Amino acid sequence: MSLEIIKNAIANKKMICPKCDKPIQKFDKFAETIDAVRDGFNVLEIDSHASRVTLTCGNGDCDFHERTEYWNNYIAD
Repeated sequence: MSLEIIKNAIANKKMICPKCDKPIQKFDKFAETIDAVRDGFNVLEIDSHASRVTLTCGNGDCDFHERTEYWNNYIAD
């Protein structure tokens, strides 16, 4: 679900670069993080509540490039 939100925010130009205040152009290295794994009586449960992504501005000479799990802070309402 996080991947869809990131894709939509970038496509709709709602993910804003904190350095130049223009829309972020691309992302890569998306990964869901695992908070907890429980294995009991052959039942495996994995809790995942976050994701990490590398954001790259890509506007002109702006060099913003960050690996973060707080990507939702860059989405403008």
